[in-house]
Amino acid sequence: MWRTSSVSETVRKMGNAMRGVVAFIPAERCQRFLVGDLKEMPLDRTLDLSSRQLRRLPVAACVFDELVKLYLSGNNLSTLPVELQGLRKLQLLALDFNCFEELPAAVCRLPQLSILYLGNNRLYHLPRELRELKELSTLWLETNCFTVFPKVVCELSNLKTLHLGYNQIRSLPKELKRLEELRSIWLAGNQLAEFPPVLLEMHFLAVIDVDRNRIRRFPGLSHMQGLKLVIYDHNPCVNAPAVGEGVRRVGRWADSSDDEQEDDGSKAASETTAEVTEVQPEEEHNI
Repeated sequence: MWRTSSVSETVRKMGNAMRGVVAFIPAERCQRFLVGDLKEMPLDRTLDLSSRQLRRLPVAACVFDELVKLYLSGNNLSTLPVELQGLRKLQLLALDFNCFEELPAAVCRLPQLSILYLGNNRLYHLPRELRELKELSTLWLETNCFTVFPKVVCELSNLKTLHLGYNQIRSLPKELKRLEELRSIWLAGNQLAEFPPVLLEMHFLAVIDVDRNRIRRFPGLSHMQGLKLVIYDHNPCVNAPAVGEGVRRVGRWADSSDDEQEDDGSKAASETTAEVTEVQPEEEHNI
């Protein structure tokens, strides 16, 4: 057991040392070392260059015009070459866990793109050109720097799944209801102080995730006939959303009746008021 652990630690240290050496290799040679020669189109039309410590994408990766999937996750990329737009048949592009502050223009010129991973970057806005991605059905934007919902998303008419968790978003625009194909929206870990009113008009939604926000009271959702799952845990709420038969709830009072919720909610509200009352004198003293 100890020997296996020791060997693993040695391999890890060798890997770190090798990455340090790579930093001193001239750029072109460094790229060849990290990604290989990239001479032939992969048989499955998938190219995986994840976790290669890349700071730029080799142009050689953009010559495979039959490529369908390109994985670039877990690198140090902040830009992409314009040649990327030559991948006209690309359907999946993974750019998560990189260093992008802006979405490269070439990404918006991929006509067949249907799945785009942009999570865990440094994005705070999206370009208007994103609306040109007419086939985009799944968009991951979780763990970025958005403080305002990027409205261009409301123009992605084919979008079915939207992940926007763990940003700093406080509200959703009314234009979101244009997305009639949207079936799941994931908004955990934002700054929503109320359940977004626009979602109440989107009866076709199947999944709503507002976990870890600041919502105190939930409206009834029983009129949403397409709803299958609502996640509302870790909110300072005094009630659970009322839902239709067969809809799964994840959060406080998920298995309680409306009467039980009302009793517990009144108690919770009283406890909160008492806590505030107790804190006030101390706050005044500090002032």
